Amino acid sequence: MGTFRRTAIITACLIATAISTANSEPSKKGREYYEARGEIVWEVPTEEKVIALTFDDGPDPVDTPAILDLLRQYEAKATFFVVGQRVEKFPAIVQRETAEGHEIANHTFTHKYMNKRKLSADGIEAEIMKTEHSIVQATGQKPHLFRPPGGYYNEQVVSASKKSGYKVVMWSWHQDTEDWNTPGVGKIVNKVLKNARNGDIVLFHDYVEGKTQTVEALKQILPELKQRGFRFITVSELLTHRKAAAVEK
Repeated sequence: MGTFRRTAIITACLIATAISTANSEPSKKGREYYEARGEIVWEVPTEEKVIALTFDDGPDPVDTPAILDLLRQYEAKATFFVVGQRVEKFPAIVQRETAEGHEIANHTFTHKYMNKRKLSADGIEAEIMKTEHSIVQATGQKPHLFRPPGGYYNEQVVSASKKSGYKVVMWSWHQDTEDWNTPGVGKIVNKVLKNARNGDIVLFHDYVEGKTQTVEALKQILPELKQRGFRFITVSELLTHRKAAAVEK
């Protein structure tokens, strides 16, 4: 085979590969891909001093009421990503959350990690819809935000969420308090206060195996952030700030 012909064949192959790659979806879809499409939210940058506190894995009969008392004291609204089987166990607590102006969101029925259990799309939808049923039964309101346990996501999770009528919400990477692991009250407090930015979504848990440190941490976090001028709003309210910013542009 002549040099010219060999070069022509190699060139043609390279062009074909480039075209194929350009027309295909990214092989690994990360935050940038989903954030740009508006399919997953990590935070909502805004000029306003607002912040969204979120609590996963509840309700808990002891810790959740203690947290609600503190939120009421500091005129703070929050979003609770509840586990369906716990909602069925403690419906009155979820009813209180709703009555006091907090947002209820979906965190699956059994808290399955969707990247480890190899759940089918139907299985993910079943987890979401079963939890939705529990929330509607307890509060009469349909949630529309979903957070997968552990923050594990992929195309299947996003697709199942959209099909079920939910937007996937994570949390600001610099605002993962890791309170589930009881790292110490000081560490939880410092994580939030040293990193607080407008439009943050902060991750807490209102159900922690063992003795929680979240309640004690909130006793320091809430008054300090309020003194700095932050307003505590629900995730859904925070999302309206993104829409407002888009309209202004």
